[in-house]
Amino acid sequence: MEKLFMSLIKKKISRKQFMKLCLAGMGTVLFSGIFPKMARGENARIGKKIVTDHDLVVAKGEDPYLMTVKAVEAIGGMERFVKRGDKVVIKPNMAWDRSPEYAGNTNPMVVAALTELSFKAGAKRVNVFERSCNESKLCYENSGIAAAARDKGANVYFIDEWNYIKAHFSYKSPMEAWPIYRDALECDTFINVPILKDHALTGLTLSMKNLMGVCGGDRAVMHNNIGVKLVDLTDFIKPDLTVIDAYRVLIRNGPRGGNLKDVEDYKTLIVGTDPTLADTYAAELVGRDPLSVNYIKEAKNRGFGKFDTSKADILKLET
Repeated sequence: MEKLFMSLIKKKISRKQFMKLCLAGMGTVLFSGIFPKMARGENARIGKKIVTDHDLVVAKGEDPYLMTVKAVEAIGGMERFVKRGDKVVIKPNMAWDRSPEYAGNTNPMVVAALTELSFKAGAKRVNVFERSCNESKLCYENSGIAAAARDKGANVYFIDEWNYIKAHFSYKSPMEAWPIYRDALECDTFINVPILKDHALTGLTLSMKNLMGVCGGDRAVMHNNIGVKLVDLTDFIKPDLTVIDAYRVLIRNGPRGGNLKDVEDYKTLIVGTDPTLADTYAAELVGRDPLSVNYIKEAKNRGFGKFDTSKADILKLET
């Protein structure tokens, strides 16, 4: 449109032609969906709505790096999610000062594989960050995630407290005006990579819960009415790809953990684009009633994504 505009200017178009061009430009903006969002004051991220080969891919194996590569390939390949020149955000759970065997954070090899796949697909930049619960430097280093992601070329950095923007929704939400990290919103592709684990308040940490790591503000306040807040937050961020790490699972005393007796090997990875479906499958995997997890129940009641895994197209892989 810009090139057309400039070429017509050079041709010294008439006033009538100029007005037609302006109206055409306004129409393009109006029907693109941008104008209605601006008019409402909404500043939510615009997701990609990618069509995949399956609703979910569930990979099992001994190598979390290989499982990630094969699962992403089976769902359609990273090229569907990442285009040349894209700025990609990979959001792991990196909230706790725990080494990988304690299963308090996302497996670093899963993050490494997603980073490498993103660059191979053409990503210009891959950003990895987290608002940690423990001291950030210790969480980043002792989780093994910072080193693994940097080794594959990712930009791993701490969240800047000044770089939040207030969320504005197109509907009434308890998350209205909540501070959200700018870089989580201003990216081309958002990949959400939680670890499946027990959580004292919500029952389980899954993909929707993992998004709390891009929020500022008071965590304790956010825990009030958290089911509604997490679904609204997920709707606001609109992750393009969800990868749930269930290689090692903290089955009790989460989310912090710290005792290897609380960790069990499931050696599973769940990949999909529907956060509700992925979270529901993950809850069922560890024998929990999905409706006992307040944000999954809220999502089901609102029709936010699919809930019934028996009706979903789920490909299971052995790697």
